[in-house]
Amino acid sequence: MNDIAPVIIFNASTRLAGLSLNAGFSLISGWSLRLAGVPVINFVCQAGMSHCMLGSVLGKPNDPPPCSTCVQQSQNLFPHSETRWFNYSPNAELAAKIDTLTVDALSNVVFQDIPFGELVLPAIRWVLRRYQLQDDDQTRYLYRQYILSAENVARHFLKLISEKVPQSVIVFNGMSFPEATARWLALQKNIPVITHEVGLMPLSAYFTFGHATEYPIDIPDSFKLSEEQNRKLDQYLTQRFQGDFQMAGVRFWPSMQPLGQDFLDHAAKFEQIVPIFTNVIFDTSQSHANVLFENMFTWLDEISNLIPAHPKTLFVIRAHPDEMRPGKASRESVAGWVKNKGLNSWPNVYFVDADQHINSYQLIQRSKFVLIYNSTIGMEATLLGTAVICAGRSRFTRLPTVYFPQSKPAYLELVNSFLNAREIPLPDEFKENVRRFLYTQLFRVSLPFDRFLDEDNVWDGYVRLTDFSWQALLPQNSQTMKTVVEAVLNKQTFEIDL
Repeated sequence: MNDIAPVIIFNASTRLAGLSLNAGFSLISGWSLRLAGVPVINFVCQAGMSHCMLGSVLGKPNDPPPCSTCVQQSQNLFPHSETRWFNYSPNAELAAKIDTLTVDALSNVVFQDIPFGELVLPAIRWVLRRYQLQDDDQTRYLYRQYILSAENVARHFLKLISEKVPQSVIVFNGMSFPEATARWLALQKNIPVITHEVGLMPLSAYFTFGHATEYPIDIPDSFKLSEEQNRKLDQYLTQRFQGDFQMAGVRFWPSMQPLGQDFLDHAAKFEQIVPIFTNVIFDTSQSHANVLFENMFTWLDEISNLIPAHPKTLFVIRAHPDEMRPGKASRESVAGWVKNKGLNSWPNVYFVDADQHINSYQLIQRSKFVLIYNSTIGMEATLLGTAVICAGRSRFTRLPTVYFPQSKPAYLELVNSFLNAREIPLPDEFKENVRRFLYTQLFRVSLPFDRFLDEDNVWDGYVRLTDFSWQALLPQNSQTMKTVVEAVLNKQTFEIDL
């Protein structure tokens, strides 16, 4: 074992006092790697940041984090593991350099050749529940503290990887700032980095050598669904189209209401319906989407400019149901954008807020075509036989699944042409590719951890350990753990066919 380079695991952003799904994934994976003979070092925060992401969302963003309960939880999780704890000692030179900077200047901070401002930016947006940051005291303070904390993480992590020279590093998603910093440093040293996020199936994980929030899934041209695989996918889709699904322990549709008569009467006044499905703006996955437009609201502004020229089209703007999730409500919301634009008073605009659980699938089936930024409902619309125009890069745009123009002018031209067209073509390859992608995402790269983890029935997204013996973690006794261990050791895709 002494000849095997260690694997370093770092996850400081998914749990405080309890065990979250992602904390469970890294914990179980570390145990299995150790049982397979791979040395594992847990890089663990010991009040090592002045402010952290989960601590910032418990109350006011600038409140200090609850370090004592978090450290106690870490001690409970790693009693017999090799750990490298790090505490907090801010860099005085960096603190002086950033003390009077604006938010815009903070986003461009580079210190000792490390782009801390850029690495921290997704975390600031996530915590403040907005994409476009305000240049106020609260935002500047939090940004400075995150940069100082990221530099502290960098200093300790760089020392660790220089001493231990790991074969690879496993971190949570790679976008939250502590893990993003560790990932950046490891890649600079040519150390492979694995990131993980929740999979699409309940209690499942997605691991990748890329950015987990981007879902970089490559599907070979040769992959075709068998009859059994098609049947399995159809069973899942039957449930999903009834709203019976969840992700990260959260059920977005506690109920799904049919389209009401008031809506149907209003829609009957128009020649065609075009839904506009939006995303949660602060979600870290959104940074990967912005290739045609600066952000989702820039896209919505452009769409709103088209609406007056098409009075016979009813545009239905659908806010994402996660915009109003308790404890995660957006501060920069689609509802706020609609209000500021005065769109509620436009005769050919119908707004559906995040807490209105209308049946989006019924809406899609009545629509001429669908506009999305990069929402997964674009795949479902394709399967329902309705064409989709996508405005942002998505996990499924790697394949021809929706219409995805390659420039903003081309996008706006296509939307206009669809609005004026009599019929919208839907290539057969779009449906086939959606099915290939969905099957892969559901059953090949979503690794099931339900043998080891179960919902704790207290907090959404938090879990408890099931009753299992250590033998169950051995790769020869678990297809999931075999996949994880072999992918880590051989630097291959984390893929399983269930």
